[in-house]
Amino acid sequence: MWDESDVRLVPLEWLKPHEQIKTRNRDKLLDMTKRWQGYTKPLIVDQVTGAILDGHHRHAIAVLLELKRIPVICVDYLGDESITVDVWPGCGIDSLTKQEVLEMSFSDDLFPPKTSRHTIADHLPPIHISLDILKLEGNLQP
Repeated sequence: MWDESDVRLVPLEWLKPHEQIKTRNRDKLLDMTKRWQGYTKPLIVDQVTGAILDGHHRHAIAVLLELKRIPVICVDYLGDESITVDVWPGCGIDSLTKQEVLEMSFSDDLFPPKTSRHTIADHLPPIHISLDILKLEGNLQP
């Protein structure tokens, strides 16, 4: 279980997606993010590489809004055995490893949407970090 103290603001450019997004889902979330004027849920990323494990749509919104920083919870992806990866039914591949996820995040390609299915603790702490704060550069914490 995580709480607000586990949330960090990291530079947007450090994050590496491994999967495409669904434009319609992004657009719905973009509308909500603008209405809330902030992020209400952090991304989950590998603490070593910056690979995004959960939050590709939130990342895509940050790119569209030209944010400088984004709220994340960093995890030990390779070392934490409680974090597992599988594939979504019907995604077109039979299996996926953590190493393959990391390799894709460093490649010039991306898996199709809803390929990887990570098992990570479900509870993310509720947050509200304003878009104004996320537009600032530097190490300021909310």
